[in-house]
Amino acid sequence: MNFLDHVEALRWHIIRSAIAIVVAAIFVFWKVEWIFDKIILAPAHSDFVSYKWFCAFGRLMHYDGFCLEQINMDFQNTAVSGQFMMSLSVSMMLGFIISVPYILWELWRFIKPALKPAEIKMARGIVFWCSLLFFIGVLFSYYIVAPYTINFFGNYHLSNKVKNIITLDNYYDTMSNMLIAMGAVFELPMIIYFLSRIGIITPEFMRAQRRYAILILFILAEIITPPDLFSCLFVFIPLYGLYEASVTISARAINAQKKRDAQKND
Repeated sequence: MNFLDHVEALRWHIIRSAIAIVVAAIFVFWKVEWIFDKIILAPAHSDFVSYKWFCAFGRLMHYDGFCLEQINMDFQNTAVSGQFMMSLSVSMMLGFIISVPYILWELWRFIKPALKPAEIKMARGIVFWCSLLFFIGVLFSYYIVAPYTINFFGNYHLSNKVKNIITLDNYYDTMSNMLIAMGAVFELPMIIYFLSRIGIITPEFMRAQRRYAILILFILAEIITPPDLFSCLFVFIPLYGLYEASVTISARAINAQKKRDAQKND
């Protein structure tokens, strides 16, 4: 295939992915009012399940800091078509999340013809594992990161004379950015795996840079949680576990590559 043929093939993969997103978005739009109230706005309600889990865990650890404050957050719409456009945005965002496995499959179909049989074998199950990691990241963000973030900023007051009245756009942007970003962050093990297979990243490099990685992850956890140590550690530990898993994956990928090279030389 020449360059234009590759572009044409990529265009149809993108079109099919876009169609999948739109179809999923249509199904979401059918129940968008319920979804927005029960799912999108759920972390802003004091009866959200994560708050109960945090508090129960805090009692188990004899630490009251995990029992978050009651949320006093009001929302407002400032545009004539604001709520309708919000329903479309929510539908498209959730449609994209639902369609991620299909999008990854289309991407894999585009890349696969350019790979050698050994490389295809190496990437076996990539769509499943990338999809799984993405959904784990989204759920982690929704049940752990979002409640802490919303609770902290929703209850933060510069002055008692100032009341927090949040616009729908601002709340939605915060939620959607956290969900998509954390889903992408949880793809780190797969990214490290392929970078290791092509020799860009090594486990030795990752171990040598561990102190800097810990600092960056701790700062990230501190940014997205209330300013206390236990809350920060509650988010930092899974992120650090993801980094250590990536080190292990990198080591295994390089060892597997060395074994294959040794077998070829024999």
